Amino acid sequence: MDYLDLPPLLEARGTVRLPGSKSISNRVLLLAALSEGETHIRDLLASDDVERMLDALRILGVDWVHEAGTNDYRVHGVGGAFPVKDAELFLGNAGTAFRPLTAALALSGGRYHLSGVARMHERPIGDLVDALRQIGADIDYLGNDGFPPLQLRPADIRGGGVVRVRGDVSSQFLTALLMALPLTGEEVVIEVVGELISRPYIAITLDLMARFGVSVTHQDWERFVVPGNARYRSPGTVYVEGDASSASYFLAAGAIGGGPVRVEGVGSSSIQGDVRFAEALQQIGAHVAMGDNWIEASAPVSGRLHAFDLDLNHIPDAAMTLAVAALFADGPCRLRNIASWRVKETDRIAAMATELRKVGAVVEEGADYLCVTPPAHLQPATIDTYDDHRMAMCFSLVSLGECRVRINDPKCVNKTFPGYFEAFAGVVRPVPVVAIDGPSASGKGTVGARVAEALGWQHLDSGSLYRLTALSAIQKGVELDDEAALAALASALPARFVGGNVLLGEVDVSDEIREEVCSVGASRVAVLPAVRAALFGRQRDFRKGPGLVAEGRDMGSAIFPDAEVKVFLTASAEARAERRYKQLIEKGLPAKLESLMQDLRERDARDAARAVAPLQQQPDAVLLDTTSMDVDAAVAFVLDLVRGRGLAPG
Repeated sequence: MDYLDLPPLLEARGTVRLPGSKSISNRVLLLAALSEGETHIRDLLASDDVERMLDALRILGVDWVHEAGTNDYRVHGVGGAFPVKDAELFLGNAGTAFRPLTAALALSGGRYHLSGVARMHERPIGDLVDALRQIGADIDYLGNDGFPPLQLRPADIRGGGVVRVRGDVSSQFLTALLMALPLTGEEVVIEVVGELISRPYIAITLDLMARFGVSVTHQDWERFVVPGNARYRSPGTVYVEGDASSASYFLAAGAIGGGPVRVEGVGSSSIQGDVRFAEALQQIGAHVAMGDNWIEASAPVSGRLHAFDLDLNHIPDAAMTLAVAALFADGPCRLRNIASWRVKETDRIAAMATELRKVGAVVEEGADYLCVTPPAHLQPATIDTYDDHRMAMCFSLVSLGECRVRINDPKCVNKTFPGYFEAFAGVVRPVPVVAIDGPSASGKGTVGARVAEALGWQHLDSGSLYRLTALSAIQKGVELDDEAALAALASALPARFVGGNVLLGEVDVSDEIREEVCSVGASRVAVLPAVRAALFGRQRDFRKGPGLVAEGRDMGSAIFPDAEVKVFLTASAEARAERRYKQLIEKGLPAKLESLMQDLRERDARDAARAVAPLQQQPDAVLLDTTSMDVDAAVAFVLDLVRGRGLAPG
């Protein structure tokens, strides 16, 4: 699907086993490819970015084997520069593949064409190219200067000496140089110009290089010495840690949604800097516990996170999660020193600001900061993801505010975490819904209201929304076939349900909407697609904790298809007509049994035949025929279903 609808969520609790780290996966693959010997890589991340690296390595002459049924690979290293000297490589939007391969190929003595998706061609690479040219690399831009695509040609590489590279745009430039320069066979000094951002990612690079036999020294993260005569040698087996950036979404879910939520695969022994996201959560009030290979987070006792002002240069990817967590803070929040967001899969500062505003936040955006003021109430929204996996994963957390959210292009998470939404669903609990559908006058309203009262849940009488639309149209002189005008009325309908009564604005119209003219009008407007669309979101917004009892004609089919309990409540036309007749007579309203019965049969036929959400029992709905059953028995039946499924205490 092009979108994914996430329901309002009540809480988050459980355990998640993390997929492998993208940063470690692609680094290990490249180092294994350049090494002498075979490397057995365990728990490699299965994702688009890693697939791009694997495809490229095979094209470049590296033999690797995937062990069926696992995430384990055996890579046969080439012991130096790549053997294939002429190749075209398409690397998608995988920065962790594009940047390091550019450096390694520039030193491999071949002719290579490197390209990616349109966004990859907007991500700067000029600082890396400038650094490689300092040692003789022959690299041309095939589009805009400073950006991919690139053409690399054989060149006389000058080993030794000093190479200077900027450190304030992307740490991937320095990582690429560090991993490639051992191919020169000579000692090379790298001097970082400007502040080095994302130092923890450089720490990952140095740690992994050392595992493959090349130890780089550095002075205050400003001067790095790559030793001469260094060769990569396989360490035999390498385990890929769980992805610490991905851990941030689940830890934040625990901090927002009660918890505890535990992630397995990273912990106190991790080499990834993004494990420090746990420290940031602690600073803003969350309860955090940690072991060697796990981290667990729970919400503050107060229930709300603390407002914060944090320098997040050291955890740029995980910092995005804090931007969404700011929606659940007790005051304005400031995220500082995040300029690197501008050159990621999208301009993440601009994208984050745009999408946070959709859910009601007030956002101030700067060159290297965001200020987020949370709204009093989150607003349902459709979130654009900009082909950026982290945007999709971050904004899933909005649903923990008991707020529905639609994620556009959810498959973009395949870049790093193809099973993300399944894993997220495994640790969250949606606001439960009991959907009671059935024909007119079957007793849905009475049963639904009493079940909601017994459970202490919200109640939605969806039929009343259509009746209210018809009543409003009659009051305003709008024709009942004027679809556009009716949809406008429905979208702004001031409807409320209070104590079993139906209000239009401040006026109790509970009796008025049950009159024949409103009943007929409701049936007419309910078949109009524009009216149904206008009321679609409004009905879903009744889904609030601790739960919702929704009754109507399409609750379990169209509005709440994920309802935990679905009941199709019906009765014979004769029984329904008699009940409606009694109700009207008791209220002193005129009624004829024969005409009521005829009207019900005609309405049943229209409801069953309508093109949009026809009235019918859903396959997963329980049939409840109340022809010979009183209200108390029907209410008890539904309550037993709810409690039997563990949705409410017995």
